[in-house]
Amino acid sequence: MLERDTVMEPPPALVSGITSHSTTPSKSRQWLVAGAHAAIWTGTYIALNKAWYADYEKQSFHFFNDGKEWNQMDKAGHVWTAYQLGRLSYGAWKWSGLKPRTAVWLGGASAVAFQSIIEIQDGFSAEWGFSVWDMVANVAGAGAFVAQELGWKEQRLQVKMGYWPYSYPADLVARRNDLFGSGTMERILKDYNSQTYWLSANLRSFFPQAQYLPKWLNLSLGYSSDLMLGGTENKWEDEEGNTVDRTDIPRVRRYYLSVDLDLTRINTRSSFLRTIFYALNAVKIPAPALEYSPKEGFRLHGLHQ
Repeated sequence: MLERDTVMEPPPALVSGITSHSTTPSKSRQWLVAGAHAAIWTGTYIALNKAWYADYEKQSFHFFNDGKEWNQMDKAGHVWTAYQLGRLSYGAWKWSGLKPRTAVWLGGASAVAFQSIIEIQDGFSAEWGFSVWDMVANVAGAGAFVAQELGWKEQRLQVKMGYWPYSYPADLVARRNDLFGSGTMERILKDYNSQTYWLSANLRSFFPQAQYLPKWLNLSLGYSSDLMLGGTENKWEDEEGNTVDRTDIPRVRRYYLSVDLDLTRINTRSSFLRTIFYALNAVKIPAPALEYSPKEGFRLHGLHQ
């Protein structure tokens, strides 16, 4: 079963909230931020209901255990999405003049609430079901942001995403299009075989005495999996109802070590650049990477994202 909600773009209208903030509470800004959150929440609910759920039968609320699907790449996507939504929402509440601690909690809660829209709708759909594992990943992503902001007053460990198009053999392109879409943007959001999720650590934050380290230098651990042509196995039914068995293709987990940039630590007086850097910081910068996989051992990549 293909997850529809692994990666969701953060609402761009709120990105600028992280780049500047008011030191005094502003009722007008707070109402604006609250209204934007409510509008996005409601709009997302309506859009998803029409786009994803309208064509499927509804039934009573039920659970679905998808913890073993997609080699957990979809769960990594949930962590990434909730983390990014948390920091984006926090930036908007901070811009409104709320105290940082209050803004942090509201940011984390907003991220979980936003993701919960999807999980609740899944729970009433005959095609899917409420996934406890999805919610665990959502809470973990938002919690990672909240815990660091409360404990360190900064994000020393960032959850990032990378995309490197997987080269499918000609006989599997149709399966790729069926699962992950035929357009580039759609595949960026859906194609688990092309995504990598990273935990990116800022070195100067952990070693402040090492003044020779650039403030923007990060070290990243990554995880990806490829050759996945179905949720739990490479076997499916085609449009004619025939079983296609490609279990001869092994599903491979891959682990990476790479360098990265924390763009938010690059000094600039430009609020426009700070906004751009903040938005781009959700994505891993392409860089050399050392890969390990149980099947192939160690490999060095000149560039990987």
